[in-house]
Amino acid sequence: MQRYDRLRYIRTLDPAEDHLEIYRLTAALEFPWDYTRALELALYRTYAVPSIGRLLAETAELTERTQKRYDDTSLLLDAVVEHGFDHEQGRTAIRRINRMHRSYDISNDDMRYVLCTFVVVPKRWIDRYGWRRLSRHEAEAAAAYYRTLGRHMGIQNLPEDYAAFEECLDSYERAHFGWDEKARTVSDATLDLMASWYPKPLAPLLRTATLALLDDPLLDAFRYDHPGPLTRRVVRGAVRLRGRAVRLMSPRVVPHYARQNPEIKGYPDGYRVAELGTFPVPGVRGCPVPHQAAPEGRTAEAAAEEG
Repeated sequence: MQRYDRLRYIRTLDPAEDHLEIYRLTAALEFPWDYTRALELALYRTYAVPSIGRLLAETAELTERTQKRYDDTSLLLDAVVEHGFDHEQGRTAIRRINRMHRSYDISNDDMRYVLCTFVVVPKRWIDRYGWRRLSRHEAEAAAAYYRTLGRHMGIQNLPEDYAAFEECLDSYERAHFGWDEKARTVSDATLDLMASWYPKPLAPLLRTATLALLDDPLLDAFRYDHPGPLTRRVVRGAVRLRGRAVRLMSPRVVPHYARQNPEIKGYPDGYRVAELGTFPVPGVRGCPVPHQAAPEGRTAEAAAEEG
């Protein structure tokens, strides 16, 4: 197989009908490292919306059990990518996601915004740092994939295509990014987690490097000092250089899923998808609001996945 053969194959598929196959090829074979980094950044961006960051702080999942929350989120999303929406593992993962979300008072707008980050942030990351840019087929397949996931989650008024996902994300961030003290604690905990994956003496350097990859609106929302221009050029240049090096390598022939990432630390002896995530109890810390009824007009898929 030559470097661009898989892209040529992807372009023979239909982004609407074959979105799962295209997304799986892109995320697990063409850009597994980039998708891991981009989805980390996608979730991190959501903390800058105070209603999201504040809720995450109140649950304590991302401040006191940061590694477990990272692992569980990655593994639940990964199960759907690897197995699909109709496989028992994929359906179990969606049921777990839905049952956790139903325990909190999360607005449809916030849920839709989070979904938008999963579509838009990876494309922007890959276009900037990947070994090639993401094709239109891949971008539209990602939009179709997350529209399907959104329907299974009962999210209303989903964007129709990639351009609509992008507009939804940008307009939501312009309207809602802002300072929140509790959200900042979640951000700090996440940066500490990422630094903990490497030798301890490197922690300050890694934190600086991570901040250098963030855009100004995100830094401003958390009130972080902006890294200097030289630091940004060095860090961003190094990540771009990695992408150019990957372009010279032979294409991957074995899929790499998130469960294989070394950053997943909490399940050395394996795991069951049905046991991932949290099991909130209303009235107890970590579930600060009563159990919420599903929104009126939720989809049949969401009702089925909720059990």
